[in-house]
Amino acid sequence: MSTLAATTSRRPQQRVTSLRAAKSEWIKLVSLRSSWITFAASVVAVIGLGVLISYFTNSHWSEMRPEERLRFDPVDRSLAGINLAQLAIGVLGVLVVTGEYSTGMIRSSLMSVPRRLPVLAGKAVVFAGSTFVLMLGSAFVAFLLGQQVLGTHGTTLDAPHALRAVIGVPLYLTVVALFAVGIGFIVRNTAGGIATLFGLLLVAPGLGQLLPTSWQPHVLPYLPSNAGAGVYSVRTDPGMLSTWSGFAVLCAWAVAALLVGAFLLRRRDA
Repeated sequence: MSTLAATTSRRPQQRVTSLRAAKSEWIKLVSLRSSWITFAASVVAVIGLGVLISYFTNSHWSEMRPEERLRFDPVDRSLAGINLAQLAIGVLGVLVVTGEYSTGMIRSSLMSVPRRLPVLAGKAVVFAGSTFVLMLGSAFVAFLLGQQVLGTHGTTLDAPHALRAVIGVPLYLTVVALFAVGIGFIVRNTAGGIATLFGLLLVAPGLGQLLPTSWQPHVLPYLPSNAGAGVYSVRTDPGMLSTWSGFAVLCAWAVAALLVGAFLLRRRDA
C-alpha cells in the first residue's frame, strides 16, 4: 500500500495546456444528449426547411404574383432554414456555458484550469468548430436538394454569388455560436442568456423599425442579424451594409461578447 502511494505521489502531473482544455470541452460537448439533439435539430432545420420551402415554391409557382416572382431567388429559398437553425445553435451555445453554472460543474472546470481563460477559449473553439463543420455539410445538402426540388426554377453553384451564400450559412452560424458562448459567460443564467441572445438577434430588428426614420439607417444595419444576413444572401437589402462589411460587424459583436465574458470570468467567483 505504501509502495503504491509513493509511486502515485511521484507520478508527474500533466501541465494544463490550451489543447488539453479544448479536449476536455470536446468530451463534455459530445457526452451530453442535449448537444446531439440540438445539433440534429439544426441539421433538420437547414436541410428540411430549405427543401420544404423549395417544394412549396415550385408547386405554387403558377399562383405567385408577378412581384413575388421578381423577388424570387432559388439560392435564398433553399437556404431559408438558417433562420430556424440559428435558434437551435444559439440555445446550445448559451447552454454550453450556463449548464455548468446551473449544476455547479463550472467549479470543477475552473479548478482543473486555474487560469480560467483556456476554459472560455476551449468552449468557444470546440463549439464553433463543431458548428462550422456540421453546418457546412448541411448547407451544401440543403442547396443541392433544394435546387432539385425547384426543378426548372432552380440554379447551380456556378450562379453568381451562389457558392458564397452557401458557405455563408456556416460562417454566419459559427459567429452566432461564438456570440452565444460570450453571452453565456456574461449572463451565467440559461433563461437570461437565451432571452438576451434572442432579443439581440430577433427582437431588436423589429423594435428598430419603430425608431424615427432618420435614426434607422444608423441603427438597423449594425444589429447582429441584419449585419450578418448579407453573407448568406444573394441579394443585399437596400440600406444594409455590404456583404463583408456586415459580416465584419457581426464578428465584432461576437468578439465583444467574448471579451466581456472573459473579463467577467476572471473577475467574478464561480
